[in-house]
This record gives sequence, structure tokens and C-alpha cells, in this order.
Amino acid sequence: MLTWIDILRFANNGNPTPDKRVEKTEDEWKEILSPEQFKITRMSQTERPNSSDMCTSFLPGQYACACCGTMLFDAEVKFDSGTGWPSFTQPFDKSVISYHKDRGHGMYRIETKCNICDAHLGHVFQDGPPPSGLRYCINALALTKIDSGLRKVTIGGGCFWCTEAIFQRLDGVKNVVSGYAGGKTQHPTYREVCSGLSGHAEVIEITYDPEVITYEDILKIHFHTHNPTTLNKQGADKGTQYRSIIFYRNEDEKLIAFEVMKEVQADFEDMIVTEIKPFTAFYKAEDHHQNYFNDHPTQPYCQIVIEPKIEKFKSLFAHKSK
Repeated sequence: MLTWIDILRFANNGNPTPDKRVEKTEDEWKEILSPEQFKITRMSQTERPNSSDMCTSFLPGQYACACCGTMLFDAEVKFDSGTGWPSFTQPFDKSVISYHKDRGHGMYRIETKCNICDAHLGHVFQDGPPPSGLRYCINALALTKIDSGLRKVTIGGGCFWCTEAIFQRLDGVKNVVSGYAGGKTQHPTYREVCSGLSGHAEVIEITYDPEVITYEDILKIHFHTHNPTTLNKQGADKGTQYRSIIFYRNEDEKLIAFEVMKEVQADFEDMIVTEIKPFTAFYKAEDHHQNYFNDHPTQPYCQIVIEPKIEKFKSLFAHKSK
């Protein structure tokens, strides 16, 4: 993992040696780039903030250089910086980006370029989230998104140790990450979330293959593997951080979420109180919260609380289990 010290070392002492080089004349670049891309990548200009929906898209995939196609970033390290430009915490590989001192506009910054073709990408700053603390602030026009075909869904239903363990066992799910969403505090800690003051809920972010499991099925399983009728409470866990919640990423997901909730209401005696809200940001929880049940199966909470939930999931959805 690169840190700010590494960035300064590259800028001061020389950049990593790239695996290859791509060099073209100015006319050749103009032939393959749009006028706007040429201005950004070959003339080191900066696009207007919030000029691309790439800032608010967090679907799985990878981001390549718009000029030479070199893989630069993975969507897994993309985050909402609130700056109006796509932001990342780490490059795809340490050799794909070069770093250069930039003293323009009365500022001292570190410019980032594609180390393969010298395309201007943006700048890197030291105000990013932990653990690296880096924020690669990149022009969207300098990037090409490569869709992996996978999708993400963010849901909460009590303690994320429980929901993580359940959905890790669902066929079609590629990855589950525990974290926080729904509040206003940026990059909250577990203690801040537990205080109830951050506004965040404990949630999981699921990466799944829609060819294997549908968004609709994931929500149905979600409703039936926790109690969506108790407000800010799941069993002995009480507080707004344990509320039942679904975050939608587009209007289609919003409609599906409300339709599924309406459909499954018949399975519950009490009224469902699950929140359905637009997705804004997901903050990964601390490392010791990840993969908790699998790493601590004999821990009392895992045996008393989580194990019965997993068994319920297996009994209800055996045909969709891994």
C-alpha cells in the first residue's frame, strides 16, 4: 500500500519504471481522443467539478487510462470525497502512475500522470481516508470505466456481523464488506456509530453477479433473515445503528425495493418499518469487524446469535445457498 511518504519519494527521487511505454504524436492523439479528452490528458487542463456521473457511481469494475487503456484504479478503492471529481485511495499497481511536482496557480501539489503514456490524470493529496490517507483526485475524462458485470447492494438489518455471515453464504455473492451508511459523519469510527450521533446504520455492501442472483431475491432474503418490523432494534441490539434499511442506487432499484416490501408484508403480522433511501456513501468498518463470524465461530455471540440466523437462512433458502 502506497502512503504519502512513497508519493513524495517518487516525486523527489524518480518514478517507478513502467512495464511498457506508449508514445504518439499530437496529431495521433487527436485522432483517438475527443477534443475534451485531449485538453485534459494532453494539455493538462482540468474539467469542471461534478461534470461527470462517474463521481457518484460506485459499481464494481476497473478504471483504465482513456489514452492508452492501462488499468489505473479498481472500483474497490473508489470513494465519495465530495470534491466533484472521481477519487481513489490506491492505484491498480504502483508502477502505472507517475508523480510530478506542480507549483502552478500559486500552489504546491503533486500531479499524477499515466506512467505508460504521460496522460495528465489529476493530482494526489494526503487528505484521503485511512489506512493510506491518500486521495487520488482524477479527471473523469482521463478515465474509461470497464464494467465487470457485477453489481452492489447496500443493506442493514442489525449487527453487521450477522448480516455479513448470512450473505457470504448466498450463491452469486462475490464479496461482502461490513461498514456504515445513512448518516452525515464522514469516515465514522465504530465508537461514533455506536453512540447514535453519527446517524449511520451498521450495513453490509454486497457485490453480486446479477446473472446468478437478482436484486429482488437479495431483498427478499434480507427481509426474511432479520426482523424488519422492529424499529431501531434487532433482538438485544438497540439503537438507530441497528435499524432495518435498504439503499437504492437508481430508480429501478427504488421501485423494486418498494414492490418487494409490499409483497413480503403478508409474511409478517406487524408492519414493516424498513427504511428505503437513496445511496450516498458507504464507509468500510474497521478490519477486525470484517469476516467476523468465519474468523470467530466459537465466540459466544457467534454461537448464540449468528449461528441460528445462518441456520434459518439455510432452511428457508437452501436452493440459493452456496
